[in-house]
This record gives sequence, C-alpha cells and structure tokens, in this order.
Amino acid sequence: MTDQPDVRRRVSIVVPCYNERDNIDELGRRLGLVFDAEPAYDFEAILVENGSVDDTIDKALALHERDPRFKVLQLARNFRMDGGLTAGLAHATGDAAVIMAGDLQDPPELIPEFLRKWEEGYEIVYQIVTARRGTGPIRRMNSWIFYRVANRLTGGKVPKNVSDFRLVDRRVYSVVNTMQERNRFMRGLFAWVGFRSTGIEAERAPREAGVSGAHTLKVIDLALKGVMAHSYVPLKIISVFGLMLSGLAAVALVVLAISWVAFGVPFPGFGTIVALILLLFGIVFTMLGILAEYIGLIYEEVKQRPNYVVSRRYGLSRGDDERS
Repeated sequence: MTDQPDVRRRVSIVVPCYNERDNIDELGRRLGLVFDAEPAYDFEAILVENGSVDDTIDKALALHERDPRFKVLQLARNFRMDGGLTAGLAHATGDAAVIMAGDLQDPPELIPEFLRKWEEGYEIVYQIVTARRGTGPIRRMNSWIFYRVANRLTGGKVPKNVSDFRLVDRRVYSVVNTMQERNRFMRGLFAWVGFRSTGIEAERAPREAGVSGAHTLKVIDLALKGVMAHSYVPLKIISVFGLMLSGLAAVALVVLAISWVAFGVPFPGFGTIVALILLLFGIVFTMLGILAEYIGLIYEEVKQRPNYVVSRRYGLSRGDDERS
C-alpha cells in the first residue's frame, strides 16, 4: 500500500484596508514571517482595498507583485469594515479564514496561536482584548460601554472585549456568506451561527502608522446598528415603559381624586403641568426614535442593495456570491 500524499490545508487572511498606505509594507513583512514559520499550511492574504483616498491600492499591488500570496480585491467605494470583511470572505478559498485589521492593531504574531486552537478542534478562535494601547480615554470608554450594553441586550451573543480579529473554520464563514442581510455586524453574525468557540487573551496594539477612522460618532452608529440588528430588547423596553407609565398614571389619578374629595382642589400648578407634559413628550419622541431606527434597518433590507461592489481583482477569481 502506498502512502497518500499529505494535503496541506489552506488558510485565507482577510484584511480590509482603508487609507493604510503607511501600513501595507509592514503588514506584508510580518504576515510573511508568519507564513514562513508555518510550513504545514498554504496561505493566501486577501487585501480588500476599501475605497481609500490615498495610494493604498498602489502599495497593495506592489506587495502583490513581490509576493503572489498577497492578493488584492479593490472595491468601488468604501463599504465600511463589515462590508470589506464580507467581500473578502466571499473570495476566500481557505479551509479556515483569519480576519484582521490592516492597521496592525491585530498582531499577526497571534495567528499561530489561533492555528493551534483550530488544530484542537475549535471552529472559531477569537482575540479577547485585555488592554487597548495607544487609544484615548474616550475611545476606551466607548468600547467599555458598547461591550457591556451589547452583551446584555443580545443575551450574551456578543462576548465582552472580543474583537473582530479571529480565525473561523470554512464551515463557519460559508454559513455567514449565505446571510444576505444588509445591516451587517460581523461579530454578531459569527456569534449567532454558534459552532465550537474559544478565545485567546492578548493586548490590542496601537496603530502601526496613520490615523484611525473610527471616530466616536461612527463607533456609536456601528454600535447602535449592531445591537439593533441582533436584539429586540429596545422594542420590548418601549412596551414595558409604556405599561409602567400607564400604571403610575392610574395610581396618581386615584390618589389625586381621593385628595380632591377629601381636601378640595389644590392651587393650580401650571409650571408643574407644563414640565410633566414636556417630560412625557420627550419620552414619546425617544420611543419614536427607537422605532425609527428599526424602520431604517428594515428600509435598508428591503432595498436589497449589495453589501459591496467589486471594482477589480488581482490574483483572485470571482467570489462565491456576486450579489453580496
């Protein structure tokens, strides 16, 4: 009997890049060292040029020319982080895929640890952020609030301090690729599909170079959409709050009626009445705002526009689903 030749498994690295001209070369160098240190695997790196306004595409193409393991997917415009990840995963061919940021805040040196956990049978291996170096207090506070609120409102589907940086088995990302929803929050989608998961604790490094595009308003917008795309709790809060107010109003009416009968009508409190009316109108408009956010999400879904538009491919074939 002849021995069957060993078939090396392939790992795809998906890296959305937006205005990362100063990071591409270092990203290629560090990923190349990881690839060379893992001879048991074949690697491909898919650099998703996500509508940059600098010369990120030129830097990425130069890296592709030097090392064909680095492939380039150029999008027609910026489709934000989750749109870039969706595009990259649709073109991945690996038995597993690693998704990471192009600013090197996700250290490539953690990939071998992901692979060891994958070899143990885990199908999702993610980074648990123990500390965030190089970020200001406002950004750290935003992250702290987001993870705790998202974890609570989604019933634990979004673990605390878990970043996008992760390895996912082909079975996992193939299922996620079939999901055609437009309001994509990839961390939520990977949590929703299940599969055997584990985390590796590590610090989140500062940006290698350049300026972060994750401004506070963008982070808040992403957080709101992420929570609302994976939780109906805000809608339930409206019903509960409405019932509570109705109950309190009924009790107050009874108490006031008894007071009026027993002690007569008190001196009219015009200011108090106006203040209460304004308070109630504020509450009503807040509830309407929550409803409007959900209606906006529905509006985006029913339009059925693609999650990304490909401009050019370099070293890549067409993706699994060109409608994505």
